[in-house]
Amino acid sequence: MTLTDRAVKNIIKRLIKSQDYRIEIVNLINAEFLQFAIDFFKKVAVAKLNSEDITIDWYKKSFMGKNLSPDDIAINSGLNKKTISNMYGSVTRSIVIEASNEHFESLYGNIQALLEMEKEIELTLTIKLKGVSVDLNVSESLIVVNTLAVKRSQLRGGFWSTAGKSTEKYLMLTLCKLYKVDKKYFNASHFVKDKGKKVDREIDFYLLNDGNEYLCEIKLMGKGNPESADAIIARDTNVFIADTLSQQNKNQCEKLNINWVALREQEGFRRFKSILEKLNIPHKDFTGDLDETLNMILPELFDE
Repeated sequence: MTLTDRAVKNIIKRLIKSQDYRIEIVNLINAEFLQFAIDFFKKVAVAKLNSEDITIDWYKKSFMGKNLSPDDIAINSGLNKKTISNMYGSVTRSIVIEASNEHFESLYGNIQALLEMEKEIELTLTIKLKGVSVDLNVSESLIVVNTLAVKRSQLRGGFWSTAGKSTEKYLMLTLCKLYKVDKKYFNASHFVKDKGKKVDREIDFYLLNDGNEYLCEIKLMGKGNPESADAIIARDTNVFIADTLSQQNKNQCEKLNINWVALREQEGFRRFKSILEKLNIPHKDFTGDLDETLNMILPELFDE
């Protein structure tokens, strides 16, 4: 799951301007989900129209057939591959198919048991495609609703996870360009595993000066997940860039001599200048129009 360059640019703009970036992710989730829902309804209508069976087997045949990708089979059964991985320790095709079929049978059994207890419930989902209507009974409708719910959950987890990874390098480059830091004073190489460090992990971004390397960490965290800050602080971090930081997080950083920036604060990005000064990294103060400057910087970054 990837973010478009346009989305990453918009996220960075919002972060630098002390605005909430989350609306960009929500919009992407909504757009992807609604398109999936429309496409899925179309496939359901066609599959039901072409079915000669009066049982739920038409759904399994059309949406869990072995000719489909493991991702599709899992989602259509009401699971996602991450859940299967956690359950079985693997997501090979054979395991995905086995887990999906087992889960679908369990799900269908649960629906039937529920309907036995709630006999007064009547639900018909009607899909009209090219003038032809297809009706799904209550069991079929609930399976479709469950599949849509699982897909939205998958999209939500994927996009939120991808947002930080896709943005952090360009966010640091933007801060450096705002203060005209020369390329020789930072390392923006592609993320790699660094086994020379105390832990084997991905390296984010380094500020450089006089042979010193200052590790920068970026975390687009909210107030509700302070453990994310704890994990960053626990590493040999020199500069910590975050969306929001609690006072406790700030106190922790200062006690450990970690330089921090909380972008959500009013003109929070300007604290980056004081960090450059402290680390003796040559730069120039930013005095221009922020919108105009960002509109020039961001296209250049994505063309490099």
